[in-house]
Amino acid sequence: MRLSTIKLSGFKSFVDPTVLHLPGNMTGVVGPNGCGKSNIIDAVRWVMGESSASRLRGDNLTDVIFAGSSARKPVSQALVELVFDNADGQVGGEYAGYGEISVKRTVSRDGQSSYFLNGTRCRRRDITDLFLGTGLGPRSYSIIEQGMISQVIDAKPEELRVYLEEAAGISKYKERRRETETRIRHTRENLERLTDVRNEVDKQLDHLKRQARAAEQYQALKADHRDKDAQLKALEYRSLQGELAAMREQIGSEETGLEGLVAEQRQAEAQIELCREQHTEARENLNKVQAEAYRVGGDIARIEQQIQHQRELRQRLEQARSEADQARAQLLAHIDGDTRQLAEAQAQIAAAAPRLADLQASDAQRQQALREVEAALAQWQQQWDAYARAQSEAARGAEVERTRIEYLDRQTLDADRRRELLAGERSGLDVEALSRTLAGVQAEHEQQRASVETLGAQLEQRKLAQSALLDRQRNAQAELAELRKQQQAARGRLASLEALQHAALGQEKSAALAWLQAQGLGDAQRLGELLTVEAGWETAVESVLGVLLEAVVVDSAESFADAFATLDAGRVALVSQTVGNVTVPTDSLAAKVGGPDAIRRLLAGIRLADDLVAARALAPTLAAGEAVITRAGEWMGAGWLRAVRSGEAQQGALARERDIQSLRHELTQLGERETQLGDELTRLRQQLAEAEQQREDAQRSVYLAHRSVSELAGQMQSQSGRLDSAQQRIAHIDAELAQLASAASEAQTQASAARGTLEQALARMGELETDRQRLDAERRALSEQRDAARNAARDASEAAHALALSAQAQRAQAASLEQSLARMQQQREQLQVRCDELAAQLAEGDAPIQVLDGERQRGLEQRIAVDKQLAQARSAVDGVEGELRRCEQVRQQRDQQALLRRDAIARLRLQEQSLALHAQQLADAVAGAERVMDEVMAALPEQADVESWTRALGDLEARIRRLEPVNLAAIQEFNEQSQRKTYLDAQHADLTSALETLESAIRKIDRETRGRFKDTFDRVNAGVQEIYPRLFGGGHGYLELTGDDLLDAGVAIMARPPGKRVSNISLLSGGEKALTAVALVFAIFRLNPAPFCLLDEVDAPLDEANVGRFCALVKEMSEQVQFLFVTHNKATMESAQQLSGVTMREPGVSRLVSVDLAEAARLAGAA
Repeated sequence: MRLSTIKLSGFKSFVDPTVLHLPGNMTGVVGPNGCGKSNIIDAVRWVMGESSASRLRGDNLTDVIFAGSSARKPVSQALVELVFDNADGQVGGEYAGYGEISVKRTVSRDGQSSYFLNGTRCRRRDITDLFLGTGLGPRSYSIIEQGMISQVIDAKPEELRVYLEEAAGISKYKERRRETETRIRHTRENLERLTDVRNEVDKQLDHLKRQARAAEQYQALKADHRDKDAQLKALEYRSLQGELAAMREQIGSEETGLEGLVAEQRQAEAQIELCREQHTEARENLNKVQAEAYRVGGDIARIEQQIQHQRELRQRLEQARSEADQARAQLLAHIDGDTRQLAEAQAQIAAAAPRLADLQASDAQRQQALREVEAALAQWQQQWDAYARAQSEAARGAEVERTRIEYLDRQTLDADRRRELLAGERSGLDVEALSRTLAGVQAEHEQQRASVETLGAQLEQRKLAQSALLDRQRNAQAELAELRKQQQAARGRLASLEALQHAALGQEKSAALAWLQAQGLGDAQRLGELLTVEAGWETAVESVLGVLLEAVVVDSAESFADAFATLDAGRVALVSQTVGNVTVPTDSLAAKVGGPDAIRRLLAGIRLADDLVAARALAPTLAAGEAVITRAGEWMGAGWLRAVRSGEAQQGALARERDIQSLRHELTQLGERETQLGDELTRLRQQLAEAEQQREDAQRSVYLAHRSVSELAGQMQSQSGRLDSAQQRIAHIDAELAQLASAASEAQTQASAARGTLEQALARMGELETDRQRLDAERRALSEQRDAARNAARDASEAAHALALSAQAQRAQAASLEQSLARMQQQREQLQVRCDELAAQLAEGDAPIQVLDGERQRGLEQRIAVDKQLAQARSAVDGVEGELRRCEQVRQQRDQQALLRRDAIARLRLQEQSLALHAQQLADAVAGAERVMDEVMAALPEQADVESWTRALGDLEARIRRLEPVNLAAIQEFNEQSQRKTYLDAQHADLTSALETLESAIRKIDRETRGRFKDTFDRVNAGVQEIYPRLFGGGHGYLELTGDDLLDAGVAIMARPPGKRVSNISLLSGGEKALTAVALVFAIFRLNPAPFCLLDEVDAPLDEANVGRFCALVKEMSEQVQFLFVTHNKATMESAQQLSGVTMREPGVSRLVSVDLAEAARLAGAA
């Protein structure tokens, strides 16, 4: 494995995309201070996972992004990519099959940092794991930069140990040991929590077992209750069907009456439609007459407007004739003035003509003499230009041929060298092998990509299914939690009410309770529990019965008469359930009470009143033995009055009993719903477990498929790039070889021709020198003649020109006056024509206005006739509208009657729907109990009635209430907790076994770590002892451990330069410290060579002799290790195979210039 390329973009001073190729094992980076050389070292450290900004010479990680310069703006992102050649397969794991590995890191201004492996986004840990055990890393011994030499020497023993661990390849073992320790800690915590949960589950199982037995008995009674309740609802359903039949017959009668009203309504609507047609005809006639009236009025208005227009037109004509007369007078005055000025100008022009002719003749003679001299001089100039062209062409031709000869010779030499290089390069390219490899990778990639799409679709479907199940489970759990809260609150309320009721009904009196238990009546119901009282009359009933509410209800109270002799203390009352037929007056208190017949007979003689005033009014009408009572419990008889306000134990017992029954019913419903939710949650848990397993399987398959696709894509891209590069390179080489051969032949031919042309040009240049001397003498003589003729011609021309300008000005003035006179004559004629036209128009007079007045009078007469027709049409429309309103009133009356009849039908239908809804509710209730209404009704006995079935249902409810409260979920919870206990026991065993396995793994890792570290320490120590004398030219250096435990013992380096006895390594000079650090690094490299080593001015503190030894050792080590070093030392530069220069021609921006020293030396030798 070796580093082949470093790519930078936007990183520190390397703002432009920059690529540093590392073809050899010794590459030097040179350049002046501050040009950005060390930024290359920072880039390598950063892309390998460095997270400390201070180690990158910054305050935060975004400081690595180019911050701008005086000529450039800041960039938004920094990118560094390292490309490794992994042909030797040194990188193992899933990347072992890659011939090339790319590691890239980017960071943006918002601090978001991303890592990529072969173009696939990954974690920082993936980058770190990739280099574990290779000696590479952001802080490994493979990167030695400015200041790190002193850090290695001054490092604490524990810090120095890290370098040896990396060399030994045990850093990954330590990482695994830390992970294993974390797992052990988590396993022990889970084991403790699991033990607590198991103990809690054991306690719950004991409690649930008892509740489950009670729940089973309760469920049996509830089944009987559901059967009896379904039969009662069937009886009520049969009664409702008869009422529905009568109701539907009445609805039919009402609908017949409605149809008669609708017929009358239709007749009224037909009459309305006829009236509307008549109204439409009358309205159309009115519109026609109205339109005619509008037309006549419009004509009258138009005629009046024309009359006004004619009067305004006559006024404008008179004004225009006056203005034309004034303009004509002014124009005649202007014509007289311009005529006088024209005569004066023409006289001046005639006087200047003879003198101008003389001056022009003299100027023509002198101009002719000047032209003759200039023509001679122009002929000489032509001869001189011909000479200059010939001379220039000859000199240029000679220079061109010299340059061409040099260029062709150099081109021939370069072509020969290039042909040798291209031929060697072409022989090393194997296109067929690359094509076969690429075809195989492409086929496999397409297959894997199709598999990824299929698996991805399956994964999304399973995720959606799991999400839906989770939503259902959360909803069910929330509902179950709320339901259990309601159950808890209801049970608490019920317990409180039952305790109060027991105390109120005397069920806690020990003496009476003992007697009742002896008679087998300990569990018998009390009267207060059985009575049902109409709302509002509870206080009245409690006032009358008093302590009798504590009475025990039995089949026959007389059968226990003899047993009363055994009652020693306490108070006991017995009430018979039935005593025969009881007649209850509707206005008595007994009518408000349901319960044993004996109590209803007792209450039959007590009449009712709403308040005390009504009771007093009723008192005189009471018979013997009767009394009257109010809702508030005010009880009045013949000569007595009793009221109970507060303080007695029985106060509110009946109302309390009603609340108790309501709470028991509510708890029953909640228990049933809890059972349903428990079943649903059990099903959902099973479905979720299956869905989660399916999702994990799909996720794992998708991950494996993606990884395979990524690997194949990387291979395909790499192979495709190699194949394309090879094909393009071969084509380019072939074309270039052909061009080079043709160019070499042509260059030789052109060089021979150029040498002959050069000799001819030199001979021609000698002949042209004689012609140049002759032409110089002729030029001087002609120049003197031209100057004299030019002065004489200029004087004559200026005099003639001045006189000509004066004459031209006079002629221009005369021409302008002539044009002005012609224009004014034309304007005078036009004004005369205008005045004549206006006079003619005014002569026409008022004839058009008289015609228009006659037309207006005829229009007024026509409008009077149309107004009469309009009045008649409006009267006809009003009559039709009156008849239409009468018909509308008739229809509205029939509509109102039909509406009332429909309301009556709607009310009857509403009552029908109410009865049908009640019947349907009864049928739904029977169906909800999983019964069929027809089967239930068929199974009913003939003598079955609602009252008897209601009493039987009440007996069952009483037995159920005695069992309540019951935890119906106890059976399922007991089974679930039993299964959970089994599962927890299995988990406990698994965790115990896992803990033992992890502890065994720790011991194995420790043994492996000790062995590897001891072996590495011995070998590195031997290497230091060998290399140290070579670097120092003598002396002694070695390593020693600072502790006995090989797992955490530190490492110290001891150094004694030649001739010195140093007790402390910190006393060494800077150069000695640098060489000592180099000795340690090279010793580690010999043990476990890292793929490459970066040296940042490590040779800076060394003198010339030490630099020589240092370079010799580096060159020796470069056979196994790739070196990239930054240096200012010339001797170190000479040892490099390739030099890369860093320049900063643009302030703040670094650029690279690379030189292959071997190729440069070969070219220099060839020259």
